[in-house]
Amino acid sequence: MDGGHAADDSLKVGRLTRRAQFVAVAGSGRRAVTPGLVMQIRPHDSRHFPGEGEGPVRVGFTASRKVGKAVTRNRARRRLRAVAAAVLPCHVMPGFDLVLIARHETTNARPFMTLKADLVRALRRVGAYRPNGVAATGTEAERARLALSRMP
Repeated sequence: MDGGHAADDSLKVGRLTRRAQFVAVAGSGRRAVTPGLVMQIRPHDSRHFPGEGEGPVRVGFTASRKVGKAVTRNRARRRLRAVAAAVLPCHVMPGFDLVLIARHETTNARPFMTLKADLVRALRRVGAYRPNGVAATGTEAERARLALSRMP
């Protein structure tokens, strides 16, 4: 199917791995805060865009020391990766970089289904949500980017 996603309308999700990529997303100032996570988002532009073989959406995960010691931070990042794998391929518009930041509630204190609902809520707040089964056309992605650029 066209648009860089599979026949089931799920997108390939790439990863943010370099500090400069995380800083670029944080520098955009676009974020949505929920009890279980903080999501920062940035539309692709000529300077920061996916490379060859990467998906049209990239995501990075981080957890600060406020979340807890190393074991707790690793658990929080694992839970964020699992939530992202469950939600993003079917529910995010293409053309964005996301950073998911763990909060103290990201660990076992918050049920997995509630954490998934937090991510969907964050996507809706920033205008990057795509309903399940809806193909991510260029027009929809452009509309989402426009909505994102108008956020305060």
